[in-house]
Amino acid sequence: MFPALEKRYGKEQLSALEAQRLAHEISFGPIVFQVSRLMVKFGILQMLIDSKDGLTMDEVVEKTGLSKYAVKVMLEASLTIGTVIYENERFTASKAGWFLQNDPLVRVDMDFNHDVNYLGWFNLEEALLNGKPEGLKVFGSWPTIYEGLSQLPEQVQKSWFGFDHYYSDNSFNEALEIVFSNNTKTLLDVGGNTGRFAMRCVDFNKDVNVTIMDLPQQLEMMRKQTAGKEGADRIHGHGANLLDENVPFPTDFDAIWMSQFLDCFSEEQVVSILSRAARSMKEDASLYIMETLWDRQRFETTAYCLTQISLYFTALANGNSKMFHSEDLFRLCEKAGLKIDKVYDGLGKGHSLIKCVK
Repeated sequence: MFPALEKRYGKEQLSALEAQRLAHEISFGPIVFQVSRLMVKFGILQMLIDSKDGLTMDEVVEKTGLSKYAVKVMLEASLTIGTVIYENERFTASKAGWFLQNDPLVRVDMDFNHDVNYLGWFNLEEALLNGKPEGLKVFGSWPTIYEGLSQLPEQVQKSWFGFDHYYSDNSFNEALEIVFSNNTKTLLDVGGNTGRFAMRCVDFNKDVNVTIMDLPQQLEMMRKQTAGKEGADRIHGHGANLLDENVPFPTDFDAIWMSQFLDCFSEEQVVSILSRAARSMKEDASLYIMETLWDRQRFETTAYCLTQISLYFTALANGNSKMFHSEDLFRLCEKAGLKIDKVYDGLGKGHSLIKCVK
């Protein structure tokens, strides 16, 4: 682990009273989440932030149009949660309330957890016992969320892609500089989803051709998203079920790219995918893996978020994958016949870019 994480996780941090408080916060976690989400949705936190001297309860009622009962239970709960402060009969937003309202990553995570995960997590125990995404049945009967992604309700799709794109987009600029420092002219984007990275590639380098290897239904979504955009003629599709061990990778690419992709599979599946990628590589080709490795985070809060996100994979995505500890991913790369050439840490919001060679 990075030093900040070793310091935090290596010994007890809390007094007995603080530990007791945390235990109760955990036991009431679903209520804390929903009240806090609604304080944002109803605009109450923003009102408190915008008010110079805070607002009385009656003023909040007047501004929101909600009943006094609704406002009272939310404000009182928020007071004990710690997102608002009460002084001189007026409510103001606390520092935590400010971050809840204004931190874009908090908002992305909150939408993702409410729209995508909340109902499915009721079946987490079943998912852990069975090794299957038992929570996914709240949306449909697909074996994994990826087969059903194009059929999820519109708001669920919006929050899923908002989450996925926010984490990756902030790392693309730095990653592009690294990938194209090696005169890359042909790139295989494995699990390229809607073509977001592919579009960035053809915009960054006017000579590169990108092939996206993904499920056929994902390629259809990609073609709709890229249609008519400059450089789209240099983006190609290669439909494949990557979980089929008999499906080979296409050959003769200068670089293979996998971003936030391998965390969608079990360790056995990762080795299969990487082994087939390695067999397809030219001698001078590179394979780039971009992942948010929870143990290589500069800030402890990021590690906290990532280890919680692992349970999304358990309950809804596929039932058998997680956010990687770096030692696990490095071990799988080597098992697949790859050599780790270099690791670039600290890209964007906490990504690591692993460059592998044969």
